[in-house]
Amino acid sequence: MELWQVPLLFSRLPMFPFFDLAHYVASVMALKEQRGAVEVSVRSPIACWFSAMLYCFGGSVLSSLMLAEPPVAFLAKGTNILLASSVWYLVFYCPQDMVYRCFAFLPLRLLIAGMKEVTRTWKITAGIAHADSHFKDAWLVMVAVGWARGAGSGLISNFEQLVRGVWKPENNELLKMSYPVKVTLIGAVLFTLQHSQYLPIAKHNLVFFYTIFLVISKVTMMLMRSATSPFAPLEAALGHMFFGLQKMPSKVKGENAASSSNGSSVCDRTSEQHRDSVKKRQAKKTE
Repeated sequence: MELWQVPLLFSRLPMFPFFDLAHYVASVMALKEQRGAVEVSVRSPIACWFSAMLYCFGGSVLSSLMLAEPPVAFLAKGTNILLASSVWYLVFYCPQDMVYRCFAFLPLRLLIAGMKEVTRTWKITAGIAHADSHFKDAWLVMVAVGWARGAGSGLISNFEQLVRGVWKPENNELLKMSYPVKVTLIGAVLFTLQHSQYLPIAKHNLVFFYTIFLVISKVTMMLMRSATSPFAPLEAALGHMFFGLQKMPSKVKGENAASSSNGSSVCDRTSEQHRDSVKKRQAKKTE
C-alpha cells in the first residue's frame, strides 16, 4: 500500500459497529458526568434513557427537523438503538460503576474520544449530502444541516436538559459555543465548499486531514485538561476587528455614569427637602 492511498482507505472506514460504539460510550459518559444526571437515573430511568438517546442521536433528530422529516426516524435503526441503550444501561446501572470506571481509564478514554471525533466527520459529510439531495446546490442549507448532524447533541442541549428537569437558557450554544460546536461549523463550511467544488481538494484528502486535526486537538485538550478552544486567539482578533465597534465607547459609559450619579444626587436632594418640610411642620405643631 502506497502512502497516497491512506486517505482513500481511511475515508472508506465503516462506522458500525466499533466507531458508533465509541460514540455511544463517550456520549453516555458525558451525560452521566452532568450535574444531577445520576439522580435522574434513579428517579426516572425513562427520562434518563431519553436524554441518553438525545446525546447519541441528537444530530439525526435536529437535521431531520430542519429538513421537515420525522424526528423519530432514528428509532428505525433498531440495531443502533439497541447498542446505544445497552451502553446507557451498563454505564448508569452496572454494579459498583464497573463499566464507567473501566471506560474512565485515561488511555481507554482517549481512544474512545478519538474514535468519536472520527464519527463527527462522517456525520458532517452525511448531513451535507442529505441536504444536497433535498436542496440542490443550496450551500447555506448544506452548511446548516451538516453542522446540525455533526453537533446536534450540543445544539439541542437545552431541550435535553429540559428532559432532565433543568432549564438553563443562558447555556445556549448559540450564546456561548463550545469547542466541538465551533469546529463542527468550520468542518461543515469546508466540506460544503468542497462538495460545491469551490475548494480544490479531493474529498478523501479533506476527510483525512480534518479528522486528524479533530483527533489531535481533542486528545491534546484532554491531556492538558483544558476547555479553551485552540481558536481562541484567532476568535479574539477577528472579534475585535469586525465587531469591536459594537462595544460601548468610554465616553458614553462616562456620560451614563455621570447621568446616574446626577440622578442619584437629585433623588438625595428631593429626599432632604422632604425631610426639612416634615421637620418644619412638626415644629409648627409643637408651637
